[in-house]
Amino acid sequence: MINQTKALKLIKIYEYVCEKYEIELKYICERFSNNNNPEFTDQEVLTIYLFSIYEEQKIKLKQMYNFTKDYLLSWFPKITSYVAFTTRLNRLSEAIKRLCSITIEAFLPEEFSSEISVLDSMPIITCSGKRTGNVAPELTDKSFCSTKNLWYYGVKLHSLSFYNQGNLPYPESIIISKASENDLNVFKENWAKIANRKFFGDKIYCDTDFFERLYSEKKSIMFTPIKGIKGKHEALKQRDCAYENLFSRAVSSVRQPIESFFNWINQKTQIQNASNVRSVNGLIVHIFGKLTACFLKPILNP
Repeated sequence: MINQTKALKLIKIYEYVCEKYEIELKYICERFSNNNNPEFTDQEVLTIYLFSIYEEQKIKLKQMYNFTKDYLLSWFPKITSYVAFTTRLNRLSEAIKRLCSITIEAFLPEEFSSEISVLDSMPIITCSGKRTGNVAPELTDKSFCSTKNLWYYGVKLHSLSFYNQGNLPYPESIIISKASENDLNVFKENWAKIANRKFFGDKIYCDTDFFERLYSEKKSIMFTPIKGIKGKHEALKQRDCAYENLFSRAVSSVRQPIESFFNWINQKTQIQNASNVRSVNGLIVHIFGKLTACFLKPILNP
């Protein structure tokens, strides 16, 4: 059994899931089989997953299942076997992806800046580069993470987030790509049509010609730390050094909170470690399910 405080949170999560399921999610996971009304419902599967992460810090599926059997059986008496539970959860991958978007969009802080956005990405690792990555080859490939000094197989999670002074940034859009995809290319493909915005990113987003055109067409501008010019005369380097260092530090100070944002997500959910994932659907659940759990607080503490 769980105490009353946790029970109320469980109920709130269940009510939230049921509401979104009835409005939209049921059409994403519509069944075309004889078992279209299972005793153990999709809403219950989603509730167990989100509650286990948010409230109990149960990150692995086996932990979630065992916790439910040990402490939540009176709430979910029709729970299936572990294999059936994980199969059902993976079949809900697209519904979980959509629920993530709905949840993030619904609770945008009032104090955010709609004129300033910060950009970054982080690796989601299915296995280290020393091994051969065979999981979800449709989504994953091999790349090098300089911050971890690590070759790995997996994907990258890219976030375009609203700047929120004094607080963590809040995601406006989240994209996953293959690990080797260049961050600048992801920006060009997904966010280059945004107008009247100041973007802050790291040096990977440097492309003077592209962003001059973006400013001309959309009045959006990209700020990055200044990238050194190869072959620049030493005297010019010394002359420009103070300004370039000051500018780069200023840009980095605006952008730095998104690194803290990624650290916060990883500390709560261990999202970067996807070594137990075994399929494309499992990887989507791992990423977007954990992200959804991170943004449940307004539901539980309105």
